Amino acid sequence: MAAGSAVAEVLDGVRLGQEPGVVELVTLFGARGREVAAVAQLADELRAATVGDVVTYVRNRNINYTNVCTFKCRFCGFSKGPLSLNLRGNPYLLTLDDIAERVREAWDIGATEVCLQGGIHPDFDGDYYIDVARAVKDAAPDIHVHGFTALEVTEGAKRLGEPLADYLRRLMDAGLRSLPGTAAEILDDPVREVLCPDKIDTDEWLEAHRTAHSIGLRSNITIMFGSVEQPVHWARHIVRTRDLQAETGGFTEFVPLPFVHMATPLYLQKKARRGPTFREVLLMHAVPRIAYRGLIDNIQTSWVKLGPDGVKLALAAGVNDLGGTLMNESISRAAGTTHGQELPPARMDALIREAGRQPAQRTTLYGKVDADRVHASYGAVPLTPVIQTPLRDRRAEPASLQR
Repeated sequence: MAAGSAVAEVLDGVRLGQEPGVVELVTLFGARGREVAAVAQLADELRAATVGDVVTYVRNRNINYTNVCTFKCRFCGFSKGPLSLNLRGNPYLLTLDDIAERVREAWDIGATEVCLQGGIHPDFDGDYYIDVARAVKDAAPDIHVHGFTALEVTEGAKRLGEPLADYLRRLMDAGLRSLPGTAAEILDDPVREVLCPDKIDTDEWLEAHRTAHSIGLRSNITIMFGSVEQPVHWARHIVRTRDLQAETGGFTEFVPLPFVHMATPLYLQKKARRGPTFREVLLMHAVPRIAYRGLIDNIQTSWVKLGPDGVKLALAAGVNDLGGTLMNESISRAAGTTHGQELPPARMDALIREAGRQPAQRTTLYGKVDADRVHASYGAVPLTPVIQTPLRDRRAEPASLQR
C-alpha cells in the first residue's frame, strides 16, 4: 500500500485512536489491491486484541413459521406475495404444534437457541407472536428465544394498538429474550424506497431496537449489501447503528449478509447487481471491526452465504463468530444460495481449526454453554424431515386446530 494514500491515512488515524466517520469509512470501503490486505490486517489485529483467537458459534435451529407476507420487499425470494408467487416454494404456515415439535427436537440435540422469523401473514395480529413465544417455552423451558424482527414487533404492536414498549414486555413475559437485527437491510431511506418501500423506515428500525434495549432485550445489527446501494450508504448504516450502540449498549454483534440475487424480484427485473464482489465482502467484515471498536466486540460471518472457503478468508479479516448451526434455513436458500441448511458442531469445529483458530460454543448472549448442552450437540441423531404445513385460513379454524 502506498504511503500517504487516503486509505493509509485513515488506518493511521485509527491506530492513533481516532473514530472514523462516514467519509473515512467510505475511503476504507474503496480500498483496492494491497489496501484491502492492509484494512483486513488492522481488523484482524483489533479482533485479536479484543476477543483473542477463539471463534464462537451457537447451536441453534431456525424456524421460519410462514413464507406468506403482505409486504412487498423486492429483494426477497422467500416470501409468497403478489411479486413472488412465481418463485420457488409453495405458501405455508406452521401450526403452533409444528413449531413446538421442532423446538423439542432441537433441544434434544443440544440447541440452546431457536431463531424465529417469518413473513407478515395478513391474518396475524400481535398476539400470534406471543403465542409462538409461549409455545416455544412450553416445549423447552430453558431454550433462548431469539425472535421477531423490528418489522414484526412494530407491526404486531400496531395491529393491537399497543405502545411498542408494552408489547415487547408482553413478549418478554411469554419468553422472548432477544431480537434479530434483520429487516435492517440498508438503514438509509432512499435505498429502502427501492428495496422495501412499504416497510419500516430507518428511524422506525432504530427506534424498535432502542425500545427493546430500554426494557432489557438484546439484539444485533445486520446489513444486507450488494444490491442497489453504494458505499456511502454502508457507511451511514454503520454510523447510525454505532450511535445507537453508544447510547444503549444493547447490540451483541454485527452481521454482514451479502445479497443473494438469483431468485429475487429485483434481480429478475434486472434492477439489481449480482451481489457484492468478494473484495466488498471482505471489507464489509473488516471495516465494521474497525468502526465499532470499543462498542461491539463481535463480528459474525454467514457460512450460509459465504460457504466454508469464504468463511476462512473472513476469519482473517476481523471475524470472531460463525453464527448458528441453524439445522434449518429457508430464507437464503429461497433466494438461491446453495451452501446447505446445517453445519453441525463437529464440522464447525473443523472449519475453525483449519483456519488456525480455537472453536467454542456460546450462548446467544455470548456466555458459556453448560457441558451437558455441548455434549448433547455432538453425535446428534438426524432431524425429522421438514414438512411445511400447507397454507390455510387461520381465521376460519377453531382455536384448537391453530395449534
